[in-house]
Amino acid sequence: MTYFAEIHRQTGIKQKSGQNWEAIDPEFAARLRVQNRFQSGLDIARYTAKIMREDMDAYDKDPAAYTQSLGCWHGFIGQQKMISIKKHFGTTKGKYLYLSGWMVAALRSEFGPLPDQSMHEKTSVPALIEELYTFLRQADARELGGLFRDLDAAREAGDEEAAARAQQAIDNHQTHVVPIIADIDAGFGNAEATYLLAKKMIEAGACALQIENQVSDEKQCGHQDGKVTVPHEDFLQKIRAIRYAFLELGVPDGIIVARTDSLGAGLTKQIAYTKEPGDLGDQYNAFLDCEEVDTAAIGNGEVLISREGKLLRPKRLPSNLYQFRAGTGEDRCVLDCITALQNGADLLWIETEKPHIGQIGGMVSRIREVIPNAKLVYNNSPSFNWTLNFRQQVYDKWEEEGRDLTDFDRTSLMSQHYDDSELAKEADERIRTFQADAAREAGIFHHLITLPTYHTAALSTDNLAKRYFGEEGMLGYVKQVQREEIRQGIACVKHQNMAGSDIGDDHKEAFAGEAALKAGGKDNTMNQFAA
Repeated sequence: MTYFAEIHRQTGIKQKSGQNWEAIDPEFAARLRVQNRFQSGLDIARYTAKIMREDMDAYDKDPAAYTQSLGCWHGFIGQQKMISIKKHFGTTKGKYLYLSGWMVAALRSEFGPLPDQSMHEKTSVPALIEELYTFLRQADARELGGLFRDLDAAREAGDEEAAARAQQAIDNHQTHVVPIIADIDAGFGNAEATYLLAKKMIEAGACALQIENQVSDEKQCGHQDGKVTVPHEDFLQKIRAIRYAFLELGVPDGIIVARTDSLGAGLTKQIAYTKEPGDLGDQYNAFLDCEEVDTAAIGNGEVLISREGKLLRPKRLPSNLYQFRAGTGEDRCVLDCITALQNGADLLWIETEKPHIGQIGGMVSRIREVIPNAKLVYNNSPSFNWTLNFRQQVYDKWEEEGRDLTDFDRTSLMSQHYDDSELAKEADERIRTFQADAAREAGIFHHLITLPTYHTAALSTDNLAKRYFGEEGMLGYVKQVQREEIRQGIACVKHQNMAGSDIGDDHKEAFAGEAALKAGGKDNTMNQFAA
């Protein structure tokens, strides 16, 4: 609906309401409606789910149409990211937000900083989703408020062309509201707990939920040791629970991202239930590290399984966990992915130990033999040492080609000594093109960095503290922060405006008229940044 159509609608509402609404300005009511187009989290979930589905279809036609996101741990961070994207690229298309369970645990738990082991409050995740969308909706209101002021100024000056431009900008305004892929960890309990939490997350606005196949109460970060997976049927129950949550809430296009940690997980908590040879439970149990036993040598309390007429003893640890055979990780990942897609998941997430396109692409090729349009969400993780990994990949390639490597020590390639070398330059080029290359060659539809804003906050704060408390003093802030904000056009330099002071003034004027005590007058120091 265009701005003028909304004014017309509001005028009709006023006319139907009689004399009691005489003091209400239909145009200002229309502005409020335009500034707040999403009335609920479910409105957002339905809108963004449609965007993701369209993006997935576009990727199937052309792998160059991959999508991206950065993990954000606060509404303000997500808001500034989307404002920046609109400023630099003119559109938010293909650019999402990621909500990291790791960052919720480390930064948003009432217990204080925690490791990524599902010990934080489960309600903190939907609370962050709601917070992110509150800030994104405020970004819409702020930007549109500026356009409305432009329109008013043009009208006051009698400049019809400027008024038409402002009107067009209002009608074509692109919202800051984009899809969020939200981390539900391992579901924080059984399938019922997963269903209840999924509903809260969807009601807050999430259109895409990422769930992993670890044991809920043993969950570890995907880049830590000690990961324990569950049999497929246990995981599929949670996938079904999430799908039912989407359907119950009227979001049929909702996205389920099935993450497998099997590549790095060598343990399982239970032996899968199986009825006949070759069924899913039997396939899972076939990966167990077992030894054949003599019935005469069975010890007290041992757990045994039978397979192909043989009695086998699975390797059981003192923790009562069972161990998989070494070298089975990739096979388990492929089976996990195929099974998840066959049972309601939409996208895959394979947590790897390194960013290697060949490794990822090899698994995706095997999956696509069964599910031709299988595609991944991939964690461009800060847990990877990207510099070292890619320099070693180039080193190994050069070694295969028979090139002279006497100037390089493979174990020390992180050293600054190599920064200007041809090897380092080739590695950096591979890092630069990783997203496009992996989208094309390894089936990655969505690239995300889980924890980038955790690291940027730490780095920028360290630099500011070093300078401000050091010899630079106040210059440390002015030169490195404020001056750069002004010169780079960072909207947040007008922090009062960013926090909503102009929106508040618009409201005051509408509510109180000439009696309004507005904050944005000539004495507001924010005016120093007008240039």
